[in-house]
Amino acid sequence: MNGYQLTFYTEQNRHHGHRTVCEWLLHEAKQLGIHGATVINCAEGTGHAGAHHAAHMLKLADQPLQVILAVTEDEAQRMLDTVKTGRVHVFYTRSPIEFGVLGEKAQPGEQRHCSLFGCKPR
Repeated sequence: MNGYQLTFYTEQNRHHGHRTVCEWLLHEAKQLGIHGATVINCAEGTGHAGAHHAAHMLKLADQPLQVILAVTEDEAQRMLDTVKTGRVHVFYTRSPIEFGVLGEKAQPGEQRHCSLFGCKPR
């Protein structure tokens, strides 16, 4: 399937209303029916204004975060419209990608053990 990778860049301490920007983005994605997201905690970065952001042992609040979504064209547009309508100030990138699912799907109730060498039923 072809679509987009939407990546939102924020910091752990940034808020929109009573939620962090990260929590807000994840909540809105779920409300839109987007079923997967990945949040990456970054060690450090430089913001668009040139400010240095980093996670330090005693101060994690300034830690940079990435919220990554693999979405269809329609989902990408709806998510960007939601962020714009919500007046959330956040930097993003949108890149064309191909995505899909490989491998076997576990049967309901089946427990599987996965390791570097593959997955097998328990």
